[in-house]
Amino acid sequence: MSDLIILESPSKIHTVQSTLGSGYKVVACVGHVRDLPKSKLAVDIEHGFTPTYVDIAGKEKIIEDIRKLAKKSNHVYFATDPDREGEAISWHLATILGFDMSEKNRVTFNEITKTGVEAGMKSPRTIDMNIVNAQQARRILDRIVGYKLSPFLWKKVRRGLSAGRVQSAAVRMIVDREQEIRAFVPVEYWTVEAKFNASESRKAFTAKLSTVDGKKAELKTKEETDAVLARLDGADFTVSSVKKGTRMRSPAAPFSTPTLLQDAAQRLGWQSRRTMSVAQELYEGVDIEGIGAMGLITYMRTDSLRISDEAKQAAKTFIESAYGPQYLPKTPRNYRAGGSNVQDAHEAIRPTMPDLRPETARPSLTNDQYKLYKLIWSRFLASQMADCELNTTAAAISANGCVFRTSGFSVKFDGFTVLYEEQNDDAEENNALPPLEKGDILKLKSLDGLQHFTQPPARYTEATLIKAFKEYGIARPSTYASTITTIISRSYVERDGRQLKPTALGEVTTELMKDHFKDIVDLGFTAEMEDDLDKIELGQKEWTDVLSGFYGGFEKTLKQAETDMEGKRVKVPDEATNEVCELCGRPMVIKLGKYGKFLACTGFPECRNTKRIVQETPGKCPICGKRILQKKTKTAKKYFGCEDNPNCKFMTWDTPTSEICPNCGSTLFNKGGAHGKLLCHKDGCGYEKELS
Repeated sequence: MSDLIILESPSKIHTVQSTLGSGYKVVACVGHVRDLPKSKLAVDIEHGFTPTYVDIAGKEKIIEDIRKLAKKSNHVYFATDPDREGEAISWHLATILGFDMSEKNRVTFNEITKTGVEAGMKSPRTIDMNIVNAQQARRILDRIVGYKLSPFLWKKVRRGLSAGRVQSAAVRMIVDREQEIRAFVPVEYWTVEAKFNASESRKAFTAKLSTVDGKKAELKTKEETDAVLARLDGADFTVSSVKKGTRMRSPAAPFSTPTLLQDAAQRLGWQSRRTMSVAQELYEGVDIEGIGAMGLITYMRTDSLRISDEAKQAAKTFIESAYGPQYLPKTPRNYRAGGSNVQDAHEAIRPTMPDLRPETARPSLTNDQYKLYKLIWSRFLASQMADCELNTTAAAISANGCVFRTSGFSVKFDGFTVLYEEQNDDAEENNALPPLEKGDILKLKSLDGLQHFTQPPARYTEATLIKAFKEYGIARPSTYASTITTIISRSYVERDGRQLKPTALGEVTTELMKDHFKDIVDLGFTAEMEDDLDKIELGQKEWTDVLSGFYGGFEKTLKQAETDMEGKRVKVPDEATNEVCELCGRPMVIKLGKYGKFLACTGFPECRNTKRIVQETPGKCPICGKRILQKKTKTAKKYFGCEDNPNCKFMTWDTPTSEICPNCGSTLFNKGGAHGKLLCHKDGCGYEKELS
């Protein structure tokens, strides 16, 4: 007889089993085992929002196997993930197995390592029904919104649409941003830049006009700018002040889920779904050569910035050994996440073994695992290192009542930047100035008036949308990636490069929601609901009270919308194109169907001509030399194939480029984005080139 450990993911079994030994039997339930049935609402609203759960189809054998093992075991421990979903899965398992909820049989592992597993097993507890009820409340809320509101959208917009509490707010953010961009009116303004040489230096530097006759330079027209340039013609440019100093830069905090998703998007070009998938692999465990199976990072769904004392000490030991004591701060660094909705049950995302260098682990990792582990490892170690110290110089240059200003810095001590620096769109450049002294006469190399126009706000990218989720409080770390995936897969939003823009369907649906269901797409209301779910988890609110408070207003709004929209239907505008129907000569438009966009003749129903949308790419087919077209699978996944298909069978997920293979002259393909590699797909060539 042994003790039974039930995990959520099969990937963890080897690590946990090898840690605990033969006295334990470790199995996995492979995610949820019970849920609300898809065929009906399954929530008794009249009787306290009582849900009816059923075993998930396809999980019958897993449930039966666990039930048999549980009967043979001395003790059963539920070790599903340490979050709301994991707590709910443990509760469902305990219910199916008939366990007493007062038993201390719930264990959690913040990291899948020997230390993390042993620490979890030492502290079993009862299943936390507050956490379970927070998950139930979210699930039931989303079920009510989806099953009550979606049929309304089918009748008024298009069959097959779905509505969601968080997804609708997310689409609204993207739609509002697009409307801001359209409404934006650019304003002209001018700046004046001077390029100088110091008297004893050939190094050129630039300064910008700051003031004219003591007033801030605000040049709105070319005429105003030309007047300043004329005033400066032939003038002497003299250094009127020089201010030197030092400035300290502190490292960024270790990653939480939103900052990890943002940084992976900016540095690696990854979508959030890819980042979370790879992070899950690193958390669940990898067999590292010379060490064995272990989780490389702590739990990756967290908004906490807390670091354990053991991790701080391990980081200190490594930094002192690898870089020297001068790279340690005077006292260990502590970080705290802002906001009232931060749950501090977990640590920040960090390596489980700070002394395991990415290069050491690389032979045991996939390319994606290595890149993400290196990012997490570098950010964490840097967060525990000394400040970067900069020598700064700021100078003012005067000429005929006009003052130009410039500044620069040089690195005095690199500190944490030896390992990691944050990437910001507005990051300053290392523009070290030549030696300057007050009274120096500078040699003017050029003086230019530059025309500018104010720019509209940028469209959201995944990184900036996740940042906004965090700022507005409309989602939680566990839902960021799935929310973005959902709104794209349901054709409310589409990608334009890295940018996210609303589709016509997304705009029409959002406007309808704003007119009739203001709360559902109101960011403040959505954030308040997330706060209520957090309060349920903390035992500060009853979950049925939160549901009751929501449903009363929602039901009235839905009935009013049905009345207001009686007999009405909203049309989704088609997207015009320059394509002409080859059958009847009428224009073709882009329509949205079950499998994505397609071209259709405007002469429907007289002319039923439709065509797939294809996009030509750079390069030629490595098999037959014909064009390569961008295509999509039925699930809207992008791939590339020869235009002569099915005669030519060439297809690839890798992106064709305009670059040519130096070995055979064939087209090179990009695998992995900006930080991936270029490949040649010509048979027998094998050329590869790393991009990072």
